[in-house]
Amino acid sequence: MAHFTKATSLHDWLNQRLGIDTVRRVMATEYWIPKNINFLWAMGMVLAITFGLLLISGIFLLMYYQPNVDLAFDSVNYTIMQEVGYGWLWRHVHGVAASVVFLIIYIHMFTGIYYGSYKKGREMIWISGMLLFVAFSAEAFSGYMLPWGQMSYWAGMVITNLFAGGSLHADGLVEWIRGDYVPAQAFLNRFFMLHVLLIPLAILGLIGLHFGALRIPHVNNQDGEEIDFEAEAAKYKAGDKANSKVIAFVNDFMSKDMMVVGIYLIFFFYLVFYHYDFAMDPVNFDPADGLKTPAHIYPEWYFLWSYEILRPFSTDVGLIAFAFAQVIFFALPFLDKSPNAVPASRRGLFKYWFWAMLIDMIILTAMGKVPPEGVFSTIGLYAALTFIGLWIALPFITKFEKKV
Repeated sequence: MAHFTKATSLHDWLNQRLGIDTVRRVMATEYWIPKNINFLWAMGMVLAITFGLLLISGIFLLMYYQPNVDLAFDSVNYTIMQEVGYGWLWRHVHGVAASVVFLIIYIHMFTGIYYGSYKKGREMIWISGMLLFVAFSAEAFSGYMLPWGQMSYWAGMVITNLFAGGSLHADGLVEWIRGDYVPAQAFLNRFFMLHVLLIPLAILGLIGLHFGALRIPHVNNQDGEEIDFEAEAAKYKAGDKANSKVIAFVNDFMSKDMMVVGIYLIFFFYLVFYHYDFAMDPVNFDPADGLKTPAHIYPEWYFLWSYEILRPFSTDVGLIAFAFAQVIFFALPFLDKSPNAVPASRRGLFKYWFWAMLIDMIILTAMGKVPPEGVFSTIGLYAALTFIGLWIALPFITKFEKKV
């Protein structure tokens, strides 16, 4: 049986039962971060802060939102926006955060790809991060349904139709997901539950997994240098902080993180007060009407690249290409055959692969917003083929990469 002594303080009482000093040491004061990193390593903290803003603003919106097909639109656009004090502010914060969080996620993802942060024992860091990307995508999609505007309704119709599987004609699966033949009350209820409860819980669990996965192999650095964390940590604890190659997560690295977060919040609230409209589609300010199809249906900007991979092909081929795009990033640690965990600029052909992938995804995003007609259709087709081709080529261009 554990031995307990008479506590001398509340801290001592809690420490004997919860081991808070051990947790703080393992996860904070003796969690070591390399010195040779740049501001891009703060994107994880920026994401955590943005998720916090989403949670807080979502709670305030939840107080007045009505998950009913007859009341949802008015509860958002009239009750919250016009009748509730500062309701407009919380909606703007929630809408802007839901969009900006994906900008930060993509920066975080491509930073990891550029610096090889998925290699040499860091596979679980990458996989848990990609699971978070999927969870945030599901959270964003489910939240997009809740205002019950025109684009909410028709985007829900189009996306759920994908589960029919083309020639498989799995219409029963689509009806099961919707709870009806078309998006209606059962559909709204289900996505409301997913958005406010189930997916946020999954995100919280995955954040814990992601942070835990960082603890053993430690964070990568911008030079790809192999660091003996135990030896460098010993220098730091001995007082030789200047010559140690690592710093403590708390409070050293955290203070740098907070500076980046402060700059980010200035940018964030500038968008909230002056350019919130970029996160709100004009079509979605019309009430949902199942008898009036919008001229051009498209998802939010952060889904456009994968949507454009679907569009240029026939139904079955498009669904295969779309499924390929959704899962292929998970395989990155296993498709990259190079032994090097260094910046892409030092990796021969891989540096061209990286920039080609980034540019191609930007082109796919741009083409996904315009109607698939004329030259736009042609550009979209070639961009989709390029995306698939780049992933097929990756194992071959990295297999013969020389050791740096």
